[in-house]
Amino acid sequence: MFYKLHFLQHIWRQIRLVGSLPYLSLLVWILPLLLFTSGHNSLMAHDEALYASRARLMFDSGNWITPWERAHHKTPGPYWLIASFFNLFGMSDTSARIPSMIASIFSLWLVYEIGKIMLGKNLAWLAAAILSVEFLWLQYSRLSTPDVPMIFLVLLAILSLIKTEIHPKYRYFWSFIAGLSLSLGFLVRSFMIFLPIIALFPYLIWEHHRHRHLSNPILYLGFFVGLIPTCIWLWLSWLHYGNRSFEELLKFVVQLGSENQNHNSPLFYMWNIPLKSFPWAFFGILGLVLILRRPIYRYQLILVGFPVVLFCELSIFTTRFPHYSLCLYPFIALFASVGLNWLGNIYQTGIHPKLSIEKGNAIRNLPRNLSYGFGCLGILLVISSIGILCWGSSDIRRFATITLVMGLGWLILPVVWISRYHFGKKFLTARYWIAGWLIPCWLALAMTGSIGLLSDYNPVLRTFLQQPAIASIIQSHPTYYVQIDQKTQVLFEFYLPIHVQPVASISQIPALSYAWIYADRSPRLSRPHRIIGTVQEDQLIQFTP
Repeated sequence: MFYKLHFLQHIWRQIRLVGSLPYLSLLVWILPLLLFTSGHNSLMAHDEALYASRARLMFDSGNWITPWERAHHKTPGPYWLIASFFNLFGMSDTSARIPSMIASIFSLWLVYEIGKIMLGKNLAWLAAAILSVEFLWLQYSRLSTPDVPMIFLVLLAILSLIKTEIHPKYRYFWSFIAGLSLSLGFLVRSFMIFLPIIALFPYLIWEHHRHRHLSNPILYLGFFVGLIPTCIWLWLSWLHYGNRSFEELLKFVVQLGSENQNHNSPLFYMWNIPLKSFPWAFFGILGLVLILRRPIYRYQLILVGFPVVLFCELSIFTTRFPHYSLCLYPFIALFASVGLNWLGNIYQTGIHPKLSIEKGNAIRNLPRNLSYGFGCLGILLVISSIGILCWGSSDIRRFATITLVMGLGWLILPVVWISRYHFGKKFLTARYWIAGWLIPCWLALAMTGSIGLLSDYNPVLRTFLQQPAIASIIQSHPTYYVQIDQKTQVLFEFYLPIHVQPVASISQIPALSYAWIYADRSPRLSRPHRIIGTVQEDQLIQFTP
């Protein structure tokens, strides 16, 4: 019996040891969220499948410089990164997503390091933990896109600039890393890297009298060294395509900056960011107000100036997509840690439950009101989820499990509050109350991943291609298409073992060959054919003699 008690005490000591190691505890926190799946994976069309299919083209052809028929409009960094992991682990959608997962983990650690310098260890860890459970951040941490790798490089550059000030002895080393990171960002994300670079200008220019970064030649040396891979690629591409290599790069960024492709208004990010980072954006606004009232000495133009300028740039930029704002999410997490910690301190101080809500007590009542408010939200989610699970369709039930888990999680907040202030459980300190905010989001995102909503984006197409009759055809015969849905085409370019071949007209497809067509075109075909299978709006057919 005593042996068991000692054994449990040993386990508890080990758990506390892990908790005291920020890097390890953050890894334990984020890793399940990155790995939980339903056992199946399929790429998201359009962007994720585009990057993966282009990397596959490099991998299959062995040509990592000019595998395209005409000059390409983006720098090849993300394709090289994904293709490298194809070399290491084989070509699969999982391999394509590993670079973003790794970059996400390192980004958490960088947020912790940046936050530790500016806000202290506890708030730094809280900020990194919050970043992990911001929905859009976690989603793109599991996609084969260059967004999170670029943000990792931006955060590394910011930390290096700060380290240059803190450790003058290693000034040249950190300056070199800062310049190198920003220029490698161009290789990874093309001209989009200039948005965060411009957002650093308030800090670089207005604080120049103190840090002297802009007069440091090693910073520029690192920047030019980081440009070497891009310059080599441009030169080799120019030898193959001529001036079109430069024209396509410039044409693409001008097109993005002059056309509102998705017709989102300048106020798009005002509502999209709070929605995709709920509830942390609201704590972030509170934290931003607190930081503006009490500026962070020496780092205000990074902590506040950088995200404010970047937000304005993104709002002015005519093409607006949710993932363009991802570089703001680490700063939302930093602000949210300040706001949530401030509320936690009020919770720790406490109020008597019989106090009325007067104007002077409104702020002191915030933790209580938030606890009860989200507790009521949790009850509503639980009731509606149970109803859907009992009477809803199978597709909706998947989402009901997520809302059920989140609803049960939100009940932690009123339970902790009531236990402390009505039943005298004083051991329920602010840490428990703050955990009551983190745990529901973690559980909901873990459930979202477990049922495949963060990994299996095209299950219908995946199961169709895995059918024995279909798989035997696409593995041994080339297929053709005249005109099909662009997103489906991109997925075919990655998943079909033999590359699908475009043709100008049906007449160019040989007899006994297989082709993909729109399902509604099949009855109007003049050539004899048989339908092999139908998936969504497309059909696989075989032309008969």
